[in-house]
Amino acid sequence: MFEFKIESKSGNARAGTFTTPHGEIKTPVFMPCGTKATVKTLDPVEVKEAGCQILLGNTYHLHMRPGSELIAKHGGLHKFMKWSSPILTDSGGFQVFSLGRTENNKPKITDEGVEFYSHIDGSKHFFNPDKAIQVQKNLGADIIMAFDECAPGDSSHKYAKQAMERTHKWAVQSVEAFQKYCEPNAQTIFPIVQGVIYPDLREESAKFIAELDTAGIAIGGLSVGESKENMYGMIEVVIPHLPEYKPRYLMGVGSPEDLIEGVYRGIDMFDCVLPTRIARHGAFWTKNGRQNLMNNKYREDLEVLEENCDCATCVAGYTSSYIAHLIREKEVYGMRLLSIHNLRFLFRLMEQARTAILNGEYDQFRKKFYEVWI
Repeated sequence: MFEFKIESKSGNARAGTFTTPHGEIKTPVFMPCGTKATVKTLDPVEVKEAGCQILLGNTYHLHMRPGSELIAKHGGLHKFMKWSSPILTDSGGFQVFSLGRTENNKPKITDEGVEFYSHIDGSKHFFNPDKAIQVQKNLGADIIMAFDECAPGDSSHKYAKQAMERTHKWAVQSVEAFQKYCEPNAQTIFPIVQGVIYPDLREESAKFIAELDTAGIAIGGLSVGESKENMYGMIEVVIPHLPEYKPRYLMGVGSPEDLIEGVYRGIDMFDCVLPTRIARHGAFWTKNGRQNLMNNKYREDLEVLEENCDCATCVAGYTSSYIAHLIREKEVYGMRLLSIHNLRFLFRLMEQARTAILNGEYDQFRKKFYEVWI
């Protein structure tokens, strides 16, 4: 269980299979966010039929409501949300720092953990590695994450180093808590590389995290406002220091070009709220880039969103004009139709990337992507 087998490489790009209790994951893979135990506006059957292999649950939000103990009574997140394929839960660290504040109170960070305040009712809470792992144990995801500090993208080198060192301490404690509370054949844990945009810190963090006895490794803090050039540069710094035989997960990244570039540099797993978030505002992807149904040209467009698209929305023949109408009227069905299209776009992109890697042609595939992407 939790074996990662690399089947082929094309340059640094890898095609592999990661085995979990709820099924195999073919990589590279994009994972949609089921933040509050649902992928927004969609039911699990639609998500699965779009090509989803694994999705995420959010530890912070599920801890706030309905509580991990209640989900455990249901038999875990899989049974709670009626999802039979693999699930990954984050540790809640990012949300603790970004949401866990009130107007008068900010999160209080020490080496012992973080005191924070609910964005729902202002109530005070405390998270540390032990607590984060216990919550994720209750949620029952296949892959759980170590508790970390995701420092802001504009942090000074001094603070970034402090946050990195705290993350390392918490990673060790998270692994210890995992060994204490979790069944090793039911769940596995990924620690997280941090270091903001400082190459020396990223290298130090990668080397430290690589030494931990875990089935995979995540790279965090590279979707918090830094430039794409910095993101790609930090991936290039980190990858040479990570074990070949462990899957590499780039957290919070989901735009098509970033997936293409991440795979090119050796990333295996990605997640992001982007495909459903932009759908709720009328945006969608085609091979030519990001489009927006709020543009007047779509008011009378009787064609589907993208010619030859195999998503359920386009196959059913829904026109751009109709979906644009639904979005303007804030009808949920329009958001659903666009979400299905966007998710299928990313799933298909990763399927195509995998095929290109298996054929030893990823460089050509990447070049072809950019010939039409705007």
